[in-house]
Amino acid sequence: MYLSMANGGAKLDPAAAASMISLYRHNNGLGAVTVDPALMQLAEDQSTAMAKRNKLDHDVKAPLAKRLNASGYPASIAVENVSAGYHTLAEAFSGWRDSPPHRANMLKSGVTKLGIAASYAPGTKYKVFWTLILASTEAPR
Repeated sequence: MYLSMANGGAKLDPAAAASMISLYRHNNGLGAVTVDPALMQLAEDQSTAMAKRNKLDHDVKAPLAKRLNASGYPASIAVENVSAGYHTLAEAFSGWRDSPPHRANMLKSGVTKLGIAASYAPGTKYKVFWTLILASTEAPR
């Protein structure tokens, strides 16, 4: 959670992210989320695209719904947080928690899976670009 992603060899721990977000959701009366390999890849692709273009933007490649559809991911619910400039998972989480729209995404009812990524871009203003995708493949109730 406190490992700096602002270096080329850093590896994000998705299980730690799922644990942190699940605890936050639990404290707010919601269910846990688990790491989903397909969402991990989608988050990685988004973070990498932002880092390569030095641009913080949900739509840097395409809107989330289009990216999910193009990958064949059968999401019934999906939300995304992006950010840049945070060097650790703890910082990114705190930034999302303290931002009402990002907080609402982390506390989205019905999501059960997550993908998260941090891409390091040393020659950019922000250095680290983050993507968190929360989704469910279950039919909405």
